[in-house]
Amino acid sequence: MTLPPETVAKFQSALPFWISFLLIPLAWVTAIHGGWTVILLPLVTWYMFSILDLAVGVNTDNADLETTEDDLRWYRALTTVWPPVQFVTLFSLIWYVAPATHLNTFEKLAIFFGVGVINGTVGINYSHELMHQKNKVERWLADALLAMVLYSHFRSEHLLVHHRYVATPRDPVTARMGESFYRFYPRVLRQSLASAWAAEKAMLARKNLPATDRSNPFWKYAMLQSAFLLLAFALGGWVGVGLFAMQAGTAIWQLELVNYIEHYGLTRKHLGGGKYEHVQPRHSWNAAQRASNWLLINLQRHSDHHYKPDRRFPMLQNYTEADAPQLPYGYPVMTIAAMIPRVWRRVMNPRVKQWRDMYYPEITDWRPYNKASNPLPR
Repeated sequence: MTLPPETVAKFQSALPFWISFLLIPLAWVTAIHGGWTVILLPLVTWYMFSILDLAVGVNTDNADLETTEDDLRWYRALTTVWPPVQFVTLFSLIWYVAPATHLNTFEKLAIFFGVGVINGTVGINYSHELMHQKNKVERWLADALLAMVLYSHFRSEHLLVHHRYVATPRDPVTARMGESFYRFYPRVLRQSLASAWAAEKAMLARKNLPATDRSNPFWKYAMLQSAFLLLAFALGGWVGVGLFAMQAGTAIWQLELVNYIEHYGLTRKHLGGGKYEHVQPRHSWNAAQRASNWLLINLQRHSDHHYKPDRRFPMLQNYTEADAPQLPYGYPVMTIAAMIPRVWRRVMNPRVKQWRDMYYPEITDWRPYNKASNPLPR
């Protein structure tokens, strides 16, 4: 049976984004062989894609915004298929690795550090794509992916807080200029949970409902996370729970590293009376590196995502330096740099200052915009 040329072309255009599925058999290689192979998952995810970015360059082409949903079915299939694949991989690895006698404790932890790299780099990123969709099945899959890394509240925080207050002092996830990742990380872990709960509580209050009402998604978050923890215990005992926690912690760290670099030092202008200018492409860092955009399903086109949050990932547009600030490298390199504050400041602070001079030459005092815990008037 010969497929129509149009169908083949659509599949071929989406195929590079399916590269993330190659990480699944690699996870099993590390579990079966142990030893030096336990470093393969972070090595491939971070360094191989950094090398690929240098080899294949950047992609500045933009999809036709008139593309129909039917034309995107292979892209939608990618994010729909991943959640059950991640579920099976995660829990079958717990079942296999927890009692394995050919692996020592260090190797088991290292394997699940690598699994966390996958579930943070790919899984949480795919949940981010799914949670922005109107389809209830896709949003449920997003919740399942987040529960697998014990970070379910990210959906509430991202949709109700981050997108509304991005690039303002009221957004916990916007890193302030000069704020190292080591100060950002504990702050955002604490503040994002609190802001997510407050946002859901406020939504219920507008309906004259208490925060404990059954419609509060935190009930679903708790049940899903508890179910996955119990499953990990059933498959691997307390060792299984420990391995589950290892990958969850790693995935959360990966997510917040990306959050740190996406808006570092960028701010929307305060207009007075607690109001800010509308979100523009210039309020997110953009990156056009081709290979890492395959892995991250165009997350690096973050400027357009915040400008038009309802666009599916293949439709996200690239921006030039004239409209959005550009990262010098893709996320794999930049997240490594973020872990070394001296390197990060040397690379990024001059770019932030250049961005300020370009877009807001009239602002002479930036101190109010840098206060993470003392927001401007509401």
